[in-house]
Amino acid sequence: MQHKVLIVEDNPMNMRLIEMILKSDDYLLLKATDGEEALAIAAIDHPDLVLMDIRLPKINGLEVAKRLKQNAQLSHIPIIALTAHAMKGDMEKAIEAGCDSYVSKPIDTRQLPKMVADMLSAHQRK
Repeated sequence: MQHKVLIVEDNPMNMRLIEMILKSDDYLLLKATDGEEALAIAAIDHPDLVLMDIRLPKINGLEVAKRLKQNAQLSHIPIIALTAHAMKGDMEKAIEAGCDSYVSKPIDTRQLPKMVADMLSAHQRK
């Protein structure tokens, strides 16, 4: 079964990097460039995992995560927060908002595919 991964990222270069990192793993990659689009795509396509930038136009990533976790049909979807703001307390804010994990930018191109695969595997076992 091909896993659907929703990438929510407003920076085109970061979006392209994430796509390149994950394309070899045969995921179906869905893309959103703002919070509203992310919520709409999640509601329609029910991704298996969301990679969520925190700083987004329209609705920020933390608010999107909260809304996904409040929706009974989408609350099970694991969310990995992606942020350039690696300040003290940011990880806690992301987890509080409903994110299951946290990756700071610049993205470690070796760490991210493993984290995605591990999270999908753990989620599948539930």
